[in-house]
Amino acid sequence: MREFGYLRPADPAEAVALLAADPHARYLGGGTNLVDLMKLGVERPRLLVDLGRLPLADIAPTGDGGLRIGALVRNADLAAHPLVRTAYPVLSQALLSGASGQLRNAATTGGNLLQRTRCLYFQDTAKPCNKRRPGSGCPAREGVHRDLAVLGHSEHCVATHPSDMAVALAALDATVALLGPDGARSLPLGDLHRLPGDRPDVEHRLLPGELITAVVLPPPGPGRSAYRKARDRASYAFALASVAAVLGVRDGRVTRVALAFGGVAPKPWRAWAAEDLLLGAPADEASFREAAEAELAAARPLRDNGFKVPLVRNLAVRVLSDLAEEAAG
Repeated sequence: MREFGYLRPADPAEAVALLAADPHARYLGGGTNLVDLMKLGVERPRLLVDLGRLPLADIAPTGDGGLRIGALVRNADLAAHPLVRTAYPVLSQALLSGASGQLRNAATTGGNLLQRTRCLYFQDTAKPCNKRRPGSGCPAREGVHRDLAVLGHSEHCVATHPSDMAVALAALDATVALLGPDGARSLPLGDLHRLPGDRPDVEHRLLPGELITAVVLPPPGPGRSAYRKARDRASYAFALASVAAVLGVRDGRVTRVALAFGGVAPKPWRAWAAEDLLLGAPADEASFREAAEAELAAARPLRDNGFKVPLVRNLAVRVLSDLAEEAAG
């Protein structure tokens, strides 16, 4: 066991100051990802800043009809919250499809967004990995990559982002509230995570010391939403592909649409090309399939993961078709 320091700040400002002062410090929320990585030797923090005492575990309506979710809200509590279940069902469904009941009772909203990839090479310190050790290579490209990315990857990294919750939040146009050494700011959730490019070790756009304090959802608006996930087993498995969709229909045509994919890219993948085609189009299976295929024209599957392209396409068509049928019924 490697020695490390442990502190429990009394307020968010103190937490930020502690992390900003030590580049080898890490925030500790639920610990469901960080502690595992410490056991594997992937993470070797010099100091853990335990956020457990901070007042960041509330779920409250915002003045404009949206919802503010504290960074320390547990995944289980968020999934079960009445406002989430009724106004944002896609988020509740995504949370309930992730991990196990025990882990959802511990995992936090902020930690879920910042969890790291489950790529086998990233988790094995005996293997090279550009995300873990820049410039060492990406053996996954020619090795075991069945579960890895078909969109947004680079020659330096083909890892996928593991969060289900983040995919739903991307489709909901969520905003992330941050606190750093220079004060508070907000960031669209779609801008939080980076694509790997030539720096896969830089995974997000947080500034040094910045702390996620909340996730803010806009008012739900008209339409229905749903999340669907394909995986190798029925529980406690990461997505091979997933789809979060929001759909509004009037007089048989799409009036509102948001679509995000999970399990297929290094970040939650917002399907902008598909959305552009669908807005104003007939709300039918042919339109949904054409839009999904247009989005997936950019896919670059590797030797063993080409099945993900038709998988996510068919998931998208099925979810959108089901939502359109509900709207018509």
